[in-house]
Amino acid sequence: MKNSTGNNFLKCIVLAAFMFGTVTTYAQKKLGGLALYTVRDDMGTDAKATLKAVSEAGYRNIEAAGYKDGKYYGMTPADFKDLLKSLKLKPISTHQSAVTLDNADKMMTDAKAAGFKYFVVPIPPMGMFSYNQKDRTMGMTGTLEEFAKILTTLGEKANKAGLKLLYHNHDFEFKKNAEGIVPIDYLLENVDPKYLNFQMDLFWVTKAGANPIAYFNKYPGRFKIWHVKDMDEQGRFAPVGKGSIGFKNILANKALSGMKYYMVEQDRTFDGLKPLDAIKISHDGLKEIGFK
Repeated sequence: MKNSTGNNFLKCIVLAAFMFGTVTTYAQKKLGGLALYTVRDDMGTDAKATLKAVSEAGYRNIEAAGYKDGKYYGMTPADFKDLLKSLKLKPISTHQSAVTLDNADKMMTDAKAAGFKYFVVPIPPMGMFSYNQKDRTMGMTGTLEEFAKILTTLGEKANKAGLKLLYHNHDFEFKKNAEGIVPIDYLLENVDPKYLNFQMDLFWVTKAGANPIAYFNKYPGRFKIWHVKDMDEQGRFAPVGKGSIGFKNILANKALSGMKYYMVEQDRTFDGLKPLDAIKISHDGLKEIGFK
């Protein structure tokens, strides 16, 4: 009787340990990526503590937006890569808004050393981006032919560096320009996918009145990374799952789009919500929507 009781007690301990381990593993399961632009102020104050918070929030991948003077957030590419590894975060993509044809080789060498796979041009480069402070609208100067030529050259350089070039959209690329041409369509049709593909920002596409799924159907396989951010009733940025964008329908077309990675991004937070709290809400939203 005593042996039987002892064996049952031992079995209960083993079962409890297994269940605890399973729950712990589930709780620690990481998914999705975060565009660090969301927490840029925190990164500027304490990059290491902020990245630790990003990891603890459950994110697996990161996209950088803090390259300056050959360093990422004040760290050498190697040191930045090591820090991410220690926090179980993976470097996937980096936004390089200051890229030019002259500095691209150096930037790409650094991006490769930091472990990134994708080199992202987030706005028309080399002075082609325009911003109207009065009405807060974005646009570009110069011709689409010139723009496409620059991106092709950057794409060739990225290939040589072992990277893949992406262009990230805002809303103006999905609207007809003065010549009646939709810039994103021009790029999709005139730049070889060997040298250029796209990071689709789902908020800005929606803001422009365009349909992401229609673009996936027309240009399948061209949208390698998504920026996932929601839109509230006032048309402002919102945590994922707290707005009106139909992510479930978009997600159902993941394979068609060519999406390999997705990054939560929220350019600004409102009503007292702090970015580090917003990313936790967004991570919960990702799971509810079905992102993996």
